[in-house]
Amino acid sequence: MRTGLYPGTFDPITLGHIDIFRRACSLVDRLVIGVAINRDKGPLFSLEERVAMVEHNCVQIARDCDVEIVVHPFENLLIQCAEDVGASLIIRGLRAVSDFEYEFQMIGMNRAMNDEIETAFLMADAEYQSIASKLVKEIYRLDGDVSKFVPPDVVQALKRKLGK
Repeated sequence: MRTGLYPGTFDPITLGHIDIFRRACSLVDRLVIGVAINRDKGPLFSLEERVAMVEHNCVQIARDCDVEIVVHPFENLLIQCAEDVGASLIIRGLRAVSDFEYEFQMIGMNRAMNDEIETAFLMADAEYQSIASKLVKEIYRLDGDVSKFVPPDVVQALKRKLGK
């Protein structure tokens, strides 16, 4: 069984993330979505809220793709998380060239720690390349419509969290 790990903070989950989840399923038999506990980023949503949003949005994808999807919170190094969940593949989504520069460095470090775990990049669909969780939160805070960028349950979660 080939297990892939797609890590992120998912604060909040976007349609771009969901696009990568769906496409990553064609590469693996089991997809672990690692929800990072990144205190340095100061997430808007709690870990529990982020995990619940990811789980909710993966149910149909798992059915459609006939792939096991597991949501796994983690706070250790990405490569350690991959080892913990038995992943042979780390899946990273890219939106722009600037993402690649950071990811390129991370691959080198990860391979130095464990060269048996590969990394695959999936480009976000052109429709989703500009979407970033940080921008979604900013647009919402400034009374913009984020329904084109996130699933309906996330719009509702933003309303509960930030009002409006």
